Amino acid sequence: MGFELKKLPHASLDAAIAKAEHYRDLNQPEEAESICLDVLDLEPQHAKAWKLLGLAITDRFPTGRVGLLEQAVQAFENLPDLYERTYHLGVAWERAAKAHVEKNESHSAVTAFEHALELFEKAEHMRPASPDPVLRWNRCVRLLNSHPSLRAAIVAPREDEVHLGD
Repeated sequence: MGFELKKLPHASLDAAIAKAEHYRDLNQPEEAESICLDVLDLEPQHAKAWKLLGLAITDRFPTGRVGLLEQAVQAFENLPDLYERTYHLGVAWERAAKAHVEKNESHSAVTAFEHALELFEKAEHMRPASPDPVLRWNRCVRLLNSHPSLRAAIVAPREDEVHLGD
């Protein structure tokens, strides 16, 4: 016996997005993801749904499930605004780095932080008046400078590839 997904009524898109934000606030990223997929099924170019989907996926990074970084990157790649896309790709890499730190995977963390820093720097130049890329940059640098295993990994030889769950 199979079940089929139902389509959201078009008039309920804004309410659905508000629910997705609410589920992220409740730390229920899978619920938020499901809602975003329902919205994107109806409106494939819905920028806020792509952004929330990517953020909800990054909320699950600490689980270490393989492929989450790639899924988040894919979601953020759909953002139409170049600044938003660049900034949120940086957020994905920063959150991947933090997940690596939690798992004591210092080399992967440093590589992910470097990707994040590169993206935050690009975003900063796109919108110099926005404090967000600078604030994210500074948090990454503070972590890199204060965490002993990250400082050690910065100077040690390492691979240039990052995988969640390595």
